[in-house]
Amino acid sequence: MVAINRRKFIGSGVGGAGLLGLASAMPAWARGALDGTVARKGSDVLSGEHLTMTVADTGFTTGSRIGAGVAVNGTIPGPLVRLREGQNLTVDLVNQAHEGTSIHWHGMLVPFLMDGVPGVSMAAVEPGETFRYEFPIRQSGTYWWHAHTLQEPLGHYGPLIIDPIEPEPYEYDRDYVVMLSDWTTMSPHTIMDKLKVGGGYFNYNQTTWTDDYELSGEERRMWARMRMMPTDISDVSGATYTYLINGHGPADDLEYLFNSGERVRLRFINGAAMTYFNIRIPGLPMTVVQADGQNIQPVETDEFQIGVAETYDVIIEPNGEAHTIVAESIDRSGMGVATLASRPGARAGVPALRMPPVLTMTDMGIGGMDHGSAGSAGGDTMEGMGHGSGAGSDVGGGDAMGGMDHGSEAAGAMGGTMNMRDTSVLPPNVVVGPGIDSVASNPIDRMDFPGLGLDDVDHRVLDYSQLVAATPNSDNRRPSRMKTIHLTGNMERYMWSFDGKKFDEITEPIQFAYNERVRVKLINNTMMVHPIHLHGHFFELVNGAPDGRQPLKHTLNVQPGGSAQFDLTADERGDWAFHCHLFYHMHTGMFQVVTVRPLEGGDA
Repeated sequence: MVAINRRKFIGSGVGGAGLLGLASAMPAWARGALDGTVARKGSDVLSGEHLTMTVADTGFTTGSRIGAGVAVNGTIPGPLVRLREGQNLTVDLVNQAHEGTSIHWHGMLVPFLMDGVPGVSMAAVEPGETFRYEFPIRQSGTYWWHAHTLQEPLGHYGPLIIDPIEPEPYEYDRDYVVMLSDWTTMSPHTIMDKLKVGGGYFNYNQTTWTDDYELSGEERRMWARMRMMPTDISDVSGATYTYLINGHGPADDLEYLFNSGERVRLRFINGAAMTYFNIRIPGLPMTVVQADGQNIQPVETDEFQIGVAETYDVIIEPNGEAHTIVAESIDRSGMGVATLASRPGARAGVPALRMPPVLTMTDMGIGGMDHGSAGSAGGDTMEGMGHGSGAGSDVGGGDAMGGMDHGSEAAGAMGGTMNMRDTSVLPPNVVVGPGIDSVASNPIDRMDFPGLGLDDVDHRVLDYSQLVAATPNSDNRRPSRMKTIHLTGNMERYMWSFDGKKFDEITEPIQFAYNERVRVKLINNTMMVHPIHLHGHFFELVNGAPDGRQPLKHTLNVQPGGSAQFDLTADERGDWAFHCHLFYHMHTGMFQVVTVRPLEGGDA
């Protein structure tokens, strides 16, 4: 196990309350906006075995907004890195910016020293320095790359496509990247400062929900007693962010051209710092063929929610003069817009923003009955668990899996006084303190939930339970144990953590033996959805798919007040980041390190 240098890690901007340097002067990256350099929108293509990627401070403009950015090779997003499965890759990362930098190859199977996380797998590349990445390309599909430093929300990210050796199981005539992101003229330091002062600072919906939302008087009193907001969906909203597609805001008129009769592949990548998007093309169905770079059995749908850091590939057949691609933020405070056009300048109507969603009892973690108490604990066995258990087998807490115990429904949840802060239901390993302001007393598996606001629309919506791997998985061993991790936080104080501990309070990493097969259960005690990402591995969603066909992913959305499970084969040695991919959640503590160590007496 490699020792983690938390001092250097914190200095890179991850882990605790002061990690973004809030006490420091205005950061030097703003100089790019002042010297006249402006990043180009969109991505150039980089291919081959030896690439150079140069990071520089820049200005950026979209619509009427002008501010600071960080460009790679002069563009935001940075270059589309297009590779081929089986090749070797060398990348020279040149830092001409004023802050330390890195590249994390999101979803890529790389040696851990090439993973690009300052303080865990490397040191930050300082201004004026060059770092060389070298690794073989062992996979195919749609991925992306990004900084693991403060430069990420400013534009240091880009798409990555790996063409497969074998022919793909679907056909298409055109291939487009749809890279989603959020950008603001406000610096990351300022955003963090405001969130720490008040977690609801950017929630402009909170001032009107009492008048505009259909809530009963008792529901309003319930929310008031809990000192919570039913509109607390996104930490930073469209009043602050411009939502971008390939670096283009809604006013920038991005087009994707097509000819009549063509099948078009759209590779959706959510490279946003903080924004979930609801994706639809009004009047045009989408066939989803890939999730997180891995082929799935095709699923036709009309809309899907894409979490931060996820990717979905879809195939469409445009049948009109123009179609609008709509990327509506989860809180419905704004949208990214682009046009599928049969000729330059053709346009379709842009739908109005829909009514913002409202959190429910289920999002509080008291919406149903769950198999097993969140506070149960035990040893390292998995007795009574069937091989390939589906989404219904939501069991256990701690690191055990014994017989299945039906948990009791939250008594009095629909009436009387609810206690959303009953920490007695938490297991002993969860540290109770000011960093926890809510506890899910009855979390249920929510693999079949399509996302906030999408469970009552009048068209088809994708959810995790519909994902089935296109080919059987290579490892179908029964997991030997369960590891339970609680997602915890305090929205008012803007504190985020795993098991009640921020990263700079953690003394030991999560440890797995090399090639160990583990079932991991995530319990979300907060009322926000969290995209949880494990570096260096794919894991299998426990979503009810047939044996051997659980879908592979690298990022998993854990719904508010709910739970989710995945099966992991820990087959990549080293120290790996494990974190929420909401930028400011990670940077205030929802971050851990997973160490995969050799078996005793086994190969080193």
